[in-house]
Amino acid sequence: MTSRATRVVCVVVTRDRVATLRRCLAALAAQSRRPDHVVVVDNGPDDATLTTLVESGLPHTYLPSHTNLGGAGGFAYGILTARALGTDWVWLADDDGRPAETSTLATLLDAARRYELAMASPLVVDQDDPGRLAFPLRRRLRWAHRVEDLGGRPLVAGVANLFNGALFSAAALDAVGVPDPRLFIRGDEVEVHRRLARSGLRFGTCTDARYLHPSGTPDVETVLAGRLPVYVPVDRSRRDRAFRNLGYLTSQPGLRWRRWPDEARYAWYFLVRRRDVDGWRQWLARSAEGRRERFS
Repeated sequence: MTSRATRVVCVVVTRDRVATLRRCLAALAAQSRRPDHVVVVDNGPDDATLTTLVESGLPHTYLPSHTNLGGAGGFAYGILTARALGTDWVWLADDDGRPAETSTLATLLDAARRYELAMASPLVVDQDDPGRLAFPLRRRLRWAHRVEDLGGRPLVAGVANLFNGALFSAAALDAVGVPDPRLFIRGDEVEVHRRLARSGLRFGTCTDARYLHPSGTPDVETVLAGRLPVYVPVDRSRRDRAFRNLGYLTSQPGLRWRRWPDEARYAWYFLVRRRDVDGWRQWLARSAEGRRERFS
């Protein structure tokens, strides 16, 4: 009996960004090992998005959502659909990122086999400066900001950016579950990373595979001469959600150790650097809401 070929379904979450979605889909279609199917979750349904998906030439499922589910809810919806389609691997892609090379998916599949990974992530680099990471990677108490900071390692074990090109096995998703829709925009990736770390499954970042994404630094400030990052979104509603979700995350098993270091660095940011007592009070109030699971 001939064994069935490995099946990969890519899940893309989008909303009102047809130009970036078109670029993302074109990069997926150009892969030397193309995904077998693409699921696009549209958090703001319109004809242009569906037309762009059809024109990509990829086998696809279009999931319009007339409720904005956010990134977390969108990925949850898409992942469950991919699992219902009977996939072996789910490749996650936000609409504003794309594989850097035509070999990205093939490289991730090979890394997963070679290192026996349940989840393999590419290195997410700044699309305008590919030598710089789009999002800093934390390695214990140190942060890597540039590709060279990783020391040429082919695999950075136990560390990953999950919603930008991460390849999950079906078994990993069955063990870890889908993103928590309550987190909506911020903290959802950290929460899934927490579950992965506690699951005992092997995962990591494959530095031979690259994924392009806009820099995530505009909303990141630093304290202590640039040594510690502090996430402070410019948009007030995003900031409130981020602080609330951070409070929730640091009340969960596996992340409780982060509560007091986070409180110290935000206190330093608001009270010492900004001299913003009201900002500090808002941070305390929102993070307390998160610890009490007040998501209304």
